[in-house]
Amino acid sequence: MSSIFTKIINGEIPCYKIAEDENFLAFLDVNPNAKGHTLCIPKQEVNKIFEMEDDLYIGLMQFSKKIAVALEKTVPCKRIGMAVVGLEVPHAHVHLIPLNEMDEMRFQNKVSLSKDEFEALAESIKTNL
Repeated sequence: MSSIFTKIINGEIPCYKIAEDENFLAFLDVNPNAKGHTLCIPKQEVNKIFEMEDDLYIGLMQFSKKIAVALEKTVPCKRIGMAVVGLEVPHAHVHLIPLNEMDEMRFQNKVSLSKDEFEALAESIKTNL
């Protein structure tokens, strides 16, 4: 069965897309820890990040770095945190989270944004790529 991320890649489920190339996709997390919380995923469905082929893994890290730089230019923060947890969706993914305090890395604290806020934020990040 396809993961929710594969359904997003295939256009079956909408997302607030930030960037995409032939191998990777970045989009805003709809249940964010902080404003700008972004997910970077490989288009190839791989359950665990350390099961990825080296080229794909390195590519995901390079893609994530590009997104993190644009995110930091867009969302005021002290730094961009990165987490790879992988328990909630069986598809390798990188969380990029704008941080001003450590609590923003806890996956218990969430912020809410409206559809308009998500759309405007995604467009703002795109302009900084």
